[in-house]
Amino acid sequence: MANISPLTQNSMGKPISSAQRIMIVNLYKMELKKNPNITVREARIYISKLIGIGRRTVSNVIREYNANKTVISPCKTRIMTSFKDKFDDLQMNAVRLHVHSFWFNKKIPTLDKILQVIKDDYTLPNISGMNLHRLLKSMDFVYTKHGRNSAVIEKDKIVLWRRRYLENIRKYREEGRHLYYLGETWVNAGDCTSKTWVDRTIKSPRDAFLQGLTTESQNPSGKDKRLIVLHIGSEDGFVPGGLLCFESKKTMDYHAEINGDTFYDWMTDVIPRLKENCVIIMDNAPYHSVKKEKIPNTTTKKADIIKWLQEKGEVIDRPMVIPQLLDIVKRLRPQYNKYLIDDLAVTHNRTILRLPPYHYELNPIELAWANVKDHVKKNNTSYKLSDVKTLLLEGIERVDEKMWKNFIRHTMKEEKKFYKIDFIIEDMLSAETQSQTMTVGDTSSDSEFDSE
Repeated sequence: MANISPLTQNSMGKPISSAQRIMIVNLYKMELKKNPNITVREARIYISKLIGIGRRTVSNVIREYNANKTVISPCKTRIMTSFKDKFDDLQMNAVRLHVHSFWFNKKIPTLDKILQVIKDDYTLPNISGMNLHRLLKSMDFVYTKHGRNSAVIEKDKIVLWRRRYLENIRKYREEGRHLYYLGETWVNAGDCTSKTWVDRTIKSPRDAFLQGLTTESQNPSGKDKRLIVLHIGSEDGFVPGGLLCFESKKTMDYHAEINGDTFYDWMTDVIPRLKENCVIIMDNAPYHSVKKEKIPNTTTKKADIIKWLQEKGEVIDRPMVIPQLLDIVKRLRPQYNKYLIDDLAVTHNRTILRLPPYHYELNPIELAWANVKDHVKKNNTSYKLSDVKTLLLEGIERVDEKMWKNFIRHTMKEEKKFYKIDFIIEDMLSAETQSQTMTVGDTSSDSEFDSE
């Protein structure tokens, strides 16, 4: 019998042909005829493995066929998208959690293992191994040699940032200082729960799928409209008068909707509403981190570097090349590398504490937002932005002091977990290094004895 060539996986992003679509539909019909009780999920998994086409693509083709009773020709134009366009901040946070879960379970995370976990997580977009490598690199992960594989760990600067954050917030609690957490989110006009059908003949998602129906809300007009929301809260609940809410002018990431001036004006209004000597905890969005002044760097013109140094009182009394000038800038940087918001807080006897990147589970306002959005989704029937705003305000009102205390308690448990993880990683890597060193040492010793 001739050897069968191994199945080749269809390249991610490559359109499938009409012949492949017909094959998917025919295979699905055959599976239904053999086993009428087979679920959609079981069928798509089987077909995907059989012909090497992604599960989501298989599912989409069958759904299109049931809806139109024909196979739709594929689009010939391949739209190129960056891997960063597919993952928003919350999804990147989920990726980081997957990496950490390996260490928590005393397992070494390698690129292949992480890729498999992400593929199994249906809340995350599909990604290739190469793009996952790039994504992790952009999130400040690095690879360290561990046996024959490369273990994925965070850069030292992220570890240090997290350690400082955890130690600072612990210190502030011991000092009895009031902690406020701020954060942004968005609410879409089309947000609603996924199961909205009322037809009694439809008994399950599978029935809906077979009839070419959807268990999700229909695309209402204006569904792309959204509200951008900014608020701040503590164990006392959301701060009265602290809400900033406005309609989005774009459909991209909500971070692009808020600029440094908008945030500064909002903070100027909010800070007097907060308790004296409090701590304000926020993430590292660009508009949170607008610098007081631009500090020269390698792209700055030489004349501008000299001018900046002279304005700071430095005497440039001899000819210098740019590296010499930048060396002086490096010495002065800590004095002038400051944020506008931090200075605003200091003048009102408040302190800013910044979260490490992609650590959303350390901010309890994320749990508050999840609760608010759930209220909107469960009650949104008109898909009108004005009605959605009313539901948003109702949802915020429902998140009371008791709920905030529960969110903060949950966050403190997460802090304890993160406090341990860096020691876990360090111990595991040290143990492996020691094991390898001992093995090398034993081999060397044997060689010495042999030579005698």
